[in-house]
Amino acid sequence: MTIRKVISTLLLISSVYLNAQVVNPVNWAFSSKKITENTYDLTFTGTIKESWHLYGTKVPADGPLPTTINFTELKDFKTEGEIIEITKAVVKYDENFMMNIPMFSNKIILSRRVILLSQSTVNIKGYLEYICCNDRTCTPPFEVDFSFSLDADKISKSSSIISISDTSKKTVFARIDTSSIPISNTTNGDILSHGSNIKTEQATSKTSNGLWKFFIISFLGGILGLLTPCVFPMLPMTVSFFIRGSGSRSKAIMNALIFGLSIVLIYSLIGILISVSNLGAGFGNALSTHWLPNSIFFILFIAFALSFLGLFEIVLPGNLGDKTDKLVDKGGFAGSFFMALTLVIVSFSCTGPIVGSILIEAANGLSVKPIVGMFGFSLAFALPFTLLAIFPAALKNLPKSGGWMNAVKVVLAFVMLAFSLKFLSNMSQSYHLEIINRTAYLSIWISLFALLGLYLLGKITLHHDTPIQNLSIPRLLLAIAVFAFVAYLSKGLFGDPLKAISSFLPPEEIAEVNTPKSIVEDSQLCSQPLYSDILHLPHNLQGYFDLNEGLDCATKQNKPVLLSFKGHACTNCKEMENKVWSDPAVKKLLSENFLIVALYVDDRTYLKEKDWITSSYDGKVKNTMGKKNADIQITRFNSNTQPLYVILNSDGSVKVPPIGMETDIEKYLDWLKKGL
Repeated sequence: MTIRKVISTLLLISSVYLNAQVVNPVNWAFSSKKITENTYDLTFTGTIKESWHLYGTKVPADGPLPTTINFTELKDFKTEGEIIEITKAVVKYDENFMMNIPMFSNKIILSRRVILLSQSTVNIKGYLEYICCNDRTCTPPFEVDFSFSLDADKISKSSSIISISDTSKKTVFARIDTSSIPISNTTNGDILSHGSNIKTEQATSKTSNGLWKFFIISFLGGILGLLTPCVFPMLPMTVSFFIRGSGSRSKAIMNALIFGLSIVLIYSLIGILISVSNLGAGFGNALSTHWLPNSIFFILFIAFALSFLGLFEIVLPGNLGDKTDKLVDKGGFAGSFFMALTLVIVSFSCTGPIVGSILIEAANGLSVKPIVGMFGFSLAFALPFTLLAIFPAALKNLPKSGGWMNAVKVVLAFVMLAFSLKFLSNMSQSYHLEIINRTAYLSIWISLFALLGLYLLGKITLHHDTPIQNLSIPRLLLAIAVFAFVAYLSKGLFGDPLKAISSFLPPEEIAEVNTPKSIVEDSQLCSQPLYSDILHLPHNLQGYFDLNEGLDCATKQNKPVLLSFKGHACTNCKEMENKVWSDPAVKKLLSENFLIVALYVDDRTYLKEKDWITSSYDGKVKNTMGKKNADIQITRFNSNTQPLYVILNSDGSVKVPPIGMETDIEKYLDWLKKGL
């Protein structure tokens, strides 16, 4: 899968216009034909409007939504075989998805064989799911209901029309009691009968802005990696190698360009492998919240920090670097490539934490994010080598290697020690382990950064430090900035929300736990919310953490529902709640006019068996709160990024196009008011 294909797919999905009422370009007719005493072929015939097309029942892995036939409950019958395409799909190049895809134009006829298991009349119900596209745009997914009533005594061997579909579907969320539905037959989750793609044109802009921001952060990470002792001394050595080892200046420049491009290629390949590894839509949440990866990352960050402080040295196996170093002697373009590979390997002990942090952050976002992150990092990392080879005179202006580089490592060590707590916090919140709370977290950060400030002033020295004769201006300014940050952190111990860094901190503790009666009276909720003993909303807002429960209360109070898909490890969610939801006007609107339902997609709370569902997305049983809520978001909204906000009527219908991250308070307020 190419970068171009990934980006075009994301932008296509993001540009879909959602409305409560959409025009369906396909008219459907359903019929049945008796084959044997208890076997029938169900036929689905669609007439497609001119210039529109549907996609086949089998499409490439990274392609659009395929056309599917879904049965809501397999009762008194079973299916046999797969969907048969009576009209064959034609493979054409699709501009929207930039790939060859099987598609139907003008007419589509599908067949599905069923076998009755009862002698009485059998009612078969389900829905067709598909999207329609033309040369410019695609519709949201349509779900067209169908029903058949089959009786051996009444159905003849000739085909008969059963029903004609309604060409206008309204997006509705119906509450269904799943306690009586077997898990294996629960195809759509327990609350949703119709869904749609909610990515909007606004989301396209937000996605682009988010990727650019992440690219810039990754680029800065590459610059930081250059300043480490593993890399910086290699700048003049590497550039001198190109200049001395080439027959001409033009050849030296060409070899340097190949060297730089090779660095970008090696790191970008890492991002591409993660993007196309098919780890599933929930991989980011699993990586961010599962106890095993969080424990591993916590230990690794501590180990790298201790290594940077000089306790020991982390290096890759020596023979790995030796082998690539020998290949450098081949010279030419191949030699330049292997020299780049040698640099990547040798510098790992310094760049590993930076690269790891970028990939961890990227894994919890869009599939293209690891590629963007690695490209940004490698571009900054490779650029100085290439530019210095082209302009070798600039080498004279480079600062000399020395004690300042060790100071950079020590600063990175303190930062890594601080950020290692994030992994403990993620695990603690997801499993409700109470390993580390906000006060302890802030206290450790204050201590670490205070020690860092003293180190920068020369009050604390390590055994491998160069003695400080005179305190430099940059070092003094950095020390002042660190102590100012310590003072800022200290305010958090006295109740300040610390909005600037709130997304990195555990949530604020609840001062006291309200009794069920006081919760209902204070917030006018209908009942004590499920899971309110372990979950809570910010800023003393009240709401529910189960969608069925929230919709029931919204119906009684005739209020719209604000559905919030969020996560314990979701930094953007915390930023939205601390910067936007804390605004007095937003908070007032939320508390007085909406019924909030917060669905955590990464919570590890184990559900009772009656609340389990089987996903129509991957066919797996969802037995934790997070897995169930994530499946709702993926299957019904075609989205697995948080935060995601949806406004529903009390009857469950979607009111306005949902939105994601929106830190502009006025725009968010405007969206809320439209939902009213």
